[in-house]
Amino acid sequence: MTIAVLLVEDVKHLRGIVADLLATLGDFKVVGEVATEAEAILWLEEHPGGWDLAVIDLILEQGTGMGVVARCRQRPEGSKVVVFSDYATPGIQKHCIKLGADAVFQKSHDVQDFIAWCSALLPGPQAGTPAIAPPKSPAAGPPAR
Repeated sequence: MTIAVLLVEDVKHLRGIVADLLATLGDFKVVGEVATEAEAILWLEEHPGGWDLAVIDLILEQGTGMGVVARCRQRPEGSKVVVFSDYATPGIQKHCIKLGADAVFQKSHDVQDFIAWCSALLPGPQAGTPAIAPPKSPAAGPPAR
């Protein structure tokens, strides 16, 4: 089953990086790419049920990702909303969850957790196991025995 992704990110090259990353994990397909809150809300209105995963940055060309997260409350059953932003402080994370996000990750610190979370959405035996081995974090402790 292909996971249809709406990508809400204002920086074009980062949209490409996230799309490529998701493609390496498995059967993810970006079905919409937008850079502003207004574009995201219009896309959601024009494509009800047309997405399974929304990946949302908080700082956009116009508006904020928080407005998009709130709009995603009216979402297809089983769809997921993840915030992936450098501005996800602990207070912002709590607020995003309260608005309806399923998960919140910082781009600069939580990439491996974002990869693992997205991988877990895939059906079948590969669920939770990325198609690529994530690099070890230098901050990680020794492997568990």
